[in-house]
Amino acid sequence: MPELNQSQTNIFKVISKAGKRCGQPVYVVGGFVRDYYLNRKQDQRETDIDFVTIGSGITLAKEVASILKNCKVTTFKSFGTAHIRHENFDLEFVGARRESYSRESRNPVVEDGTLEDDQLRRDFTINAMSWSLNEENYLELIDPFDGLNDLDKSMLRTPQDPEKTFDDDPLRMMRAARFASQLGFMIEDRSYNAMCKMAERLSIISEERILDELNKIVLSPVPSVGFSLLFKTGLLQQFFPEMVKLHGVKEINGIRHKDNFWHTLQVLDNISEHTNDLWLRWAAIMHDIAKPATQKFSPVHGWTFHGHDAIGAGMTKKIFRKLGLPLDARMKYVCKLVRLHLRPIALANEEVTDSAVRRLIFEAGDDIDDLMMLCRADITSKNDRKVARFLANFDRVEEMIKEVEEKDHVRNFQPPIDGLEIMQLLDLKPGPEVGKIKNAIQNAILDGEIPNEREAALTFMYKLHKGSTV
Repeated sequence: MPELNQSQTNIFKVISKAGKRCGQPVYVVGGFVRDYYLNRKQDQRETDIDFVTIGSGITLAKEVASILKNCKVTTFKSFGTAHIRHENFDLEFVGARRESYSRESRNPVVEDGTLEDDQLRRDFTINAMSWSLNEENYLELIDPFDGLNDLDKSMLRTPQDPEKTFDDDPLRMMRAARFASQLGFMIEDRSYNAMCKMAERLSIISEERILDELNKIVLSPVPSVGFSLLFKTGLLQQFFPEMVKLHGVKEINGIRHKDNFWHTLQVLDNISEHTNDLWLRWAAIMHDIAKPATQKFSPVHGWTFHGHDAIGAGMTKKIFRKLGLPLDARMKYVCKLVRLHLRPIALANEEVTDSAVRRLIFEAGDDIDDLMMLCRADITSKNDRKVARFLANFDRVEEMIKEVEEKDHVRNFQPPIDGLEIMQLLDLKPGPEVGKIKNAIQNAILDGEIPNEREAALTFMYKLHKGSTV
């Protein structure tokens, strides 16, 4: 019998009682059961638990709410499901069902079914295990497809023929890649081959559902596992061809460049060791996205990708819109890191001046630390001495960033004199001259010609205007 904590024990007893009152057998299903046997701890702030009942999930949920008191039931009648939030539990109720699909639609024809029917329609055997909450076999494991053995083997396998499973809901192919990435599991051969064969079937799935699975892969412990599977099965090509174009190596006169697809995945894995921030991880995905568009060969310089930083920032917005990612401050943050990701590398390769560091701090603002983390992740050379040299240079750049910031306070700074003051003090009307003066003051501060102080800026402004050298 599973060893549960007190709050889990209490909620299961309540639901068992509600099922008995309704005359409906009830079972715990899916991820909660799987994660128990994997010894994966749920987020203590919220525990998701799914229940299936032989009968109406909505009826069962209402009975549970009446026992718990002060609980709101959210129902989805068209799907026959109900939802309750109670303490730190997120509880989902659904009636057991069987489903059949037409070839052209994701929308199933749903009929009432048995527990066996419901388990058969699950995506993988490890998600088809259940515990009974009925008196006669309370907390007994019901595992008709040997999911527990697949857990021991770290294997993903479908309960029925994988082509039927994926044909019914093609998103399950994305879920296979996601679970492989999250759990470190292998996909058994028949299921993997079905994914390769049926990748184009993903076209009937909405961008919202695809994006949800994709972001879960991005946030997994080693995202390259999931992306590699998406790429090798042809799934990635269906919705993110720009990333697929990074793959491949060209050679001219015996000179090759690195494979930017696998490099990108290494950068993503590198940064994932240090942050769970979704958007910083997306910056890692996007940082070289424009390399195929900017790739050129020169007999003198070899392979070059000039401007891929700026062009990549422009591509980021288009790709975010296409994938359904947000077009707000989060997108602008990713664009900024993509646009700036070469700047610290350039500084690390040359003599670092206060002026150059000052401008970097100004442009990166509060995201300077994230930018430096991305640049460190971007070092993927297999030459240990080269890596050590780059890291040492970055240490030096970061030390200078700290020193310049403490001295000049230019992070997110605004010039000490704004445009309105310039017009008032110099008796100017609105126009290009005001902007030129303001920019000249800003550049003088960033270049270290004058300190970031009001009096110095005023003196510079009057001198500039008097000399008419704007």
